[in-house]
Amino acid sequence: MDFNFALVLFLLVVITGAIWLLDIYVLRKRRAGEAPQPLVVEYSISFFPILLLVFVIRSFLFEPFQIPSRSMVPTLLVGDFILVNKFTYGIRVPVLGNTIIPVNEPQPGEVMVFTPPHDNRAFIKRVIGVPGDHIRMQANQLWVNGEPYEQAFVEKMSNGTQLLDETTGNVLHQIQTREEPSKYGRAWEYVVPDGHYFMMGDNRDNSLDSRAWGPVPESNIIGKAVGIWMHWEGWGIPSFSRVGSIE
Repeated sequence: MDFNFALVLFLLVVITGAIWLLDIYVLRKRRAGEAPQPLVVEYSISFFPILLLVFVIRSFLFEPFQIPSRSMVPTLLVGDFILVNKFTYGIRVPVLGNTIIPVNEPQPGEVMVFTPPHDNRAFIKRVIGVPGDHIRMQANQLWVNGEPYEQAFVEKMSNGTQLLDETTGNVLHQIQTREEPSKYGRAWEYVVPDGHYFMMGDNRDNSLDSRAWGPVPESNIIGKAVGIWMHWEGWGIPSFSRVGSIE
């Protein structure tokens, strides 16, 4: 079972907060004179404000993530540490994910963090289609609602793939794909259902995404990836050469 940090943090906030309130309204009155606080009360009072601050920032403002795979190459590399804006797409109920205050809706071309329908881990991909969009793939070329997402050849890579500039929505970014289309790059069509988003990795032939497990429900959205703040692959010295915004 995967470790659910959000749920654990929420429970810690509730428990320490409850002990702090219990001490204010009940335990202090029962303690005689200058009797010391029980250790659990002392720790709860000390940690509750810190835990609450972390919980609020992580739930409603920003959350850090690390890129674990090559599915977003060349935009994001393994070892990139990214910052995710949690309120871009609305204020959500912590842990549950339901939107309580809508703000913006995901747009084609934006890089989004979410949990896919088949897994409770966080994934990161690019928004390709929004509710109602008709998506068609033909020879590695994407068409949405009858209009192609423009592509331009950049260079041929040493691993046999090619680098292309692609304009998804209003966002110009690069993708990596084989010259000969894989099974996901040949011919297929799909209509995005209401309340869902079609996601794809920029490393088109090395990405498990909506082509494999379907569209992402709106309730599964975590936030918009807005920037890289560090690169570290777990060995050596962290690098800050890739710090910048994500397109």
